[in-house]
Amino acid sequence: MNIILMGPPGAGKGTQAAKLVSEYGLAHISTGDIFRKALKEQTKYGVIAKYFIQFGYLVPDDYTIGMVREYLREHEFPNGFILDGFPRTIIQARELESIGKEFGFKIDAVLNLDVDLDILATRLSGRRTCRNCGATYHIEFNPPKTQDVCDKCGGELYQRADESEEAVKVRLETYNKQTRPLVDYYTMTGDITNINGDQSMEDVFSDIKARLEAM
Repeated sequence: MNIILMGPPGAGKGTQAAKLVSEYGLAHISTGDIFRKALKEQTKYGVIAKYFIQFGYLVPDDYTIGMVREYLREHEFPNGFILDGFPRTIIQARELESIGKEFGFKIDAVLNLDVDLDILATRLSGRRTCRNCGATYHIEFNPPKTQDVCDKCGGELYQRADESEEAVKVRLETYNKQTRPLVDYYTMTGDITNINGDQSMEDVFSDIKARLEAM
């Protein structure tokens, strides 16, 4: 089973992807995570992506498509995968169809987590991440027991550059201009299922499971 998991920044794609991994044994392919790893290792994709990511812009299609193609070529997915963060544009969606034909897979479901953008601005700008273990918190909805200190490992909490108030504004504006049309694209092809993302994590996952088990 191969799934595209869509939604604006902060909609909870990572959380739901983790639940899908646990429930169905799928591989989670997060382009954000792959780019951040490439950035840390200073690979060719990391060097190119650094500027775009830190200011909240999408990495250009050619580089993103190349990175995903390379990742799919180098890994095996016996139980299927979840694409999180790809495709983000109609160009990427069309290229994914070509990659699927080339590598012999098809997309079984396109799930879109639908959340109001004003709500997401608050979610994203309040996030804090542990420098040591990567655990995430929210200053309003999930604060640490001690300010700026990770509950799990005692590491320092910080605000990622792409989650500053200015970067969040850019990310959401970019989503509206470049990625929201992708929802219309998959709606026209009849492939998309919209999931209400403004409910509890458990209820969101329940709706996702209902859709997948109805296939």
